[in-house]
Amino acid sequence: MSTLKLDLENYKELLQEYIKTQDEQALYQAEQFSKQSMQQNISPEEIINVHIQSLQELYPEMPDYIQASMNFLLETMISYGLAYQEHQSLREKQLELKSEISVAANMQKTLLSTVKPDLEEVDIGALSVPAKQMNGDYHHFVQDGKGSLGIAVADVIGKGVPAALCMSMIKYSMDSYPEMRMDPSVILGSLNRVVERNVDASMFITMFYGLYNSNTHTFSYSSAGHEPGFYYYSDRDEFEEIDVPGLVLGVSSETSYTQYQKKVEKGDMIILLTDGVTECRQGDRFIEQEEILHVIKQYSHLPAQETVENVYKHFERLQDFHLRDDFTLIILKRNV
Repeated sequence: MSTLKLDLENYKELLQEYIKTQDEQALYQAEQFSKQSMQQNISPEEIINVHIQSLQELYPEMPDYIQASMNFLLETMISYGLAYQEHQSLREKQLELKSEISVAANMQKTLLSTVKPDLEEVDIGALSVPAKQMNGDYHHFVQDGKGSLGIAVADVIGKGVPAALCMSMIKYSMDSYPEMRMDPSVILGSLNRVVERNVDASMFITMFYGLYNSNTHTFSYSSAGHEPGFYYYSDRDEFEEIDVPGLVLGVSSETSYTQYQKKVEKGDMIILLTDGVTECRQGDRFIEQEEILHVIKQYSHLPAQETVENVYKHFERLQDFHLRDDFTLIILKRNV
């Protein structure tokens, strides 16, 4: 308290010195006083009050209108001080929450990590970029060691931490399934029951699950209300939509899923994605499907990983580097 009183006394001396000389040295000392006051948590209204007291002692005959103006300033700064303290408190909580979300995002990235297979028969490109810190999209690769590769692409209807928790549950549910039971219809049926039992009724999950057999070069697949993918026929140089009917996961435990199969020829491509790709916008204009396919085709001569990366960069630039939704794109191209 003695240090505070000494500082307040110093303020009066600094004020008197500046009024007499208007010297910059006095202003510098006032700046130091301000910094010291902040360190001691002295509020703005206390500074104003000290200023008024100093003026009253220095100029006892100070006009009433000057005194009234000082009182007005004091009341204003009291309100400002309260609002500023509330702002600082909210800012500290915001920074704390941001830090916690950052930790959660890193944990999610670790928990949901998947290894992209390196296969001789199929060139694979995969990219998933969250619009914010937490990713509501999910993709996963599963190999059975007998030439089959399972590919899952999912999207939670909802974002943020709840979506991330849902995806973690999906990932570990998939990891618990035996490798010999990789049929897409079976996988989706099992996951549907898990989601129906454990996820809030207001949150649903879409998923596409495909199984590529590198021995027979067939692609089996089922969908739970997921964004349609595309199939590229290299001999005809044209795309076909992979639009598969199926109810989103979690609506009813009795839901079953139909499985389809397609023969994959050399040079053909399978394109799997989430709605963050198909709902890209340039300003208020949604990008047309034909434009998305044109961009994919434009880079299709590159290795699959470079293709997905260049497609992402194209649409990122188109949206002024501001993603409105999580962006996930997977391309499988038969090599031999």
